[in-house]
Amino acid sequence: MPRVETVAADTPFEERLRTGFSYPLRGAALPTCVVMALLHYVGLLPSYVGALASALVWAATWRYAADCMLHTANGYADPPDVGSEGNDSSGWGLTAIHLLVVAFCVIAIVFFPRLLWPVLIVSALALPAIDMSLAFDGNLALALNPFNWGRVIGSFGAAYLIPVAINLLLGVLIALASIGTALLPRLLALPLFAFAYTYLIVLAFHLMGVMIHQRHERFGLEPEAPKLAKAGGQDADEALLAVVDALAHTDPAAATALLVARMRDRVAPASLHLAYRRLLQRQNLHDGLLMHGQIWIAALIAQGESRRALGLLQECCGIDAGFVPDDPRTCGELADLAARLGINRIALHLCNGFLAHWPRDPQAPHYGLLAARQLAEHPDQHAEATALLDRLADAWPNHPLRAEIDAQRRQLAGPA
Repeated sequence: MPRVETVAADTPFEERLRTGFSYPLRGAALPTCVVMALLHYVGLLPSYVGALASALVWAATWRYAADCMLHTANGYADPPDVGSEGNDSSGWGLTAIHLLVVAFCVIAIVFFPRLLWPVLIVSALALPAIDMSLAFDGNLALALNPFNWGRVIGSFGAAYLIPVAINLLLGVLIALASIGTALLPRLLALPLFAFAYTYLIVLAFHLMGVMIHQRHERFGLEPEAPKLAKAGGQDADEALLAVVDALAHTDPAAATALLVARMRDRVAPASLHLAYRRLLQRQNLHDGLLMHGQIWIAALIAQGESRRALGLLQECCGIDAGFVPDDPRTCGELADLAARLGINRIALHLCNGFLAHWPRDPQAPHYGLLAARQLAEHPDQHAEATALLDRLADAWPNHPLRAEIDAQRRQLAGPA
């Protein structure tokens, strides 16, 4: 079970506000904001097609924002994945309400200019209450009830002014966008302003979720994140770490044994693995560090944390220069990652390790070719690269990569 990152309900609002500004830029929220911003290009499509496509994008934006609010209100620290919370109707309801507010503002500008500021102020004051009610209850009639607005506003007191201020800022940004679109090329202005809208919307809904989380008893809400964390043994893991820290200086062997017993029981979080490695380092147990490195690298790859696995591999190589993962798929995936990241020394090391340990694996030509390309970047290693390619050509005469191997050989040979 993956670790559940939680936030205590009694965390001061000032701290949550300070960290909240980075919330739309963390985890799944950042790629979601980027994708939503780019999707606004559909507004350039002609006539009703563009209008309908834009409405779909706005619905998706409000739906994800509502998911963020619910996720935060349930005590989670990180943004949710797309579509993991809420109900499908919330996005459309929120879109309809906010588009209706925009329509009122346009009517005020065109026909009743003096009413523009009153409309803006009333909308900014009411929208957070409407948004929270609709996201949680999915009841449009209740969300639009002014008596319900008063109940919600009264529950939050002065903190309610935070999302109000963000809504006002969002309105100002939309006004600026109309000017900026005229000053900048539309293809550039559209995604830039769309990203800013999406960022502010996610931020506002996250902070509304914070407010609900801090007052969850008033709303009859029992946050699920702490329950999941407890079910996954995270509380027990934190208690175990405290015991291990206390034992580490007086009896490191006993502290190590406690961690070994825990990690054999079920999947362990990174904090336990790091504590275990610190204890092994303190006792100069290099073989233990290498053995644990093999196990944890494989676990990290299985969990999709290949970059952390690559960092651990580099640490193990610092202990034993000949260290490579003991599984060909793991070794190959890390070799590809190192090559993509430009860590050529590690990529070459892993490719050579792959060829040494699994020379008849069907992927051996791929990693041999990758190693040859790493070598070819250095003139003094061209002979080594050529020799490697010759061995690959002899060993794999009918492999699908044979044409690429021959092309690389010709490139190294130079003009005839």
